[in-house]
Amino acid sequence: MVIIENIKFGYSRNKILFNDLSLEFKAGHIYGLLGKNGAGKTTVLKQIAGLLFPLSGTCSVMGQSSELRLPSVLQEIYMIAEEFYLPSISISKFVKINSPFYPKFNHDQFQELIKEFELSDGTVLTSLSYGQKKKALMAFGLATNTNLLILDEPTNGLDIPSKSQFRRIIASTLNDERCIIISTHQVRDLSSLLDEIIIIENGKKIFADSTEIISRKLLFSDLKEMNVNEPILYEEKSGFSQRVIAPNNRNSETEIDLELFFNGILTNTESITQALKN
Repeated sequence: MVIIENIKFGYSRNKILFNDLSLEFKAGHIYGLLGKNGAGKTTVLKQIAGLLFPLSGTCSVMGQSSELRLPSVLQEIYMIAEEFYLPSISISKFVKINSPFYPKFNHDQFQELIKEFELSDGTVLTSLSYGQKKKALMAFGLATNTNLLILDEPTNGLDIPSKSQFRRIIASTLNDERCIIISTHQVRDLSSLLDEIIIIENGKKIFADSTEIISRKLLFSDLKEMNVNEPILYEEKSGFSQRVIAPNNRNSETEIDLELFFNGILTNTESITQALKN
């Protein structure tokens, strides 16, 4: 679906953000592209969408260079940016203007989605709150039925019920042909949704693996529940408890604490990745 090979990129030649970065995103998966603010997550998404171009290396989407911005490829990509501009027109007019570009756009599905999001298609976009605007764009993006859906910080601006609603709707739209890439630093909001995790730091990929492997190989627990002989790979205080990551020797998958895992990888990359290989 998306193959990024050895790309070098900087907003100026004196300040390089990526140097020899390689990533791969396959159909049938929901990817979490994780990293701290400034790690380069949005830049990666813009490379994929053909909005930025590498100084060297390649970024291909569905077998074509994203630099070419071929209409046949762009028709299969929909990106919802963290920051966006919406015109002062109704939701229905926005759909009428933009939906013809996407051959698989489903108007009935769109109506179901805006009803789910408690929006009216007669509402003027600029009259909506930031969170409501994001819901309108999500409804449109999902109804395009593109093979590649890119979401940059999608839960920003959403209240707690809306975040739960978002996770449920996104999960229901995944199929074998579709790849969903979600970039976020708010990892707690998406822990139950992602099936593949990629973490970048300082312009480099420092981790890439499935949540299935993480759940099977690592144990996330309170320190007081740990066996005294179990080695601790990472620990941090969480309220009145001490949360830890350890090798999982209990012959069963454990629930992932994605925020703890993210912090652990940033702090102790080598030990945790080695435990995942064992």
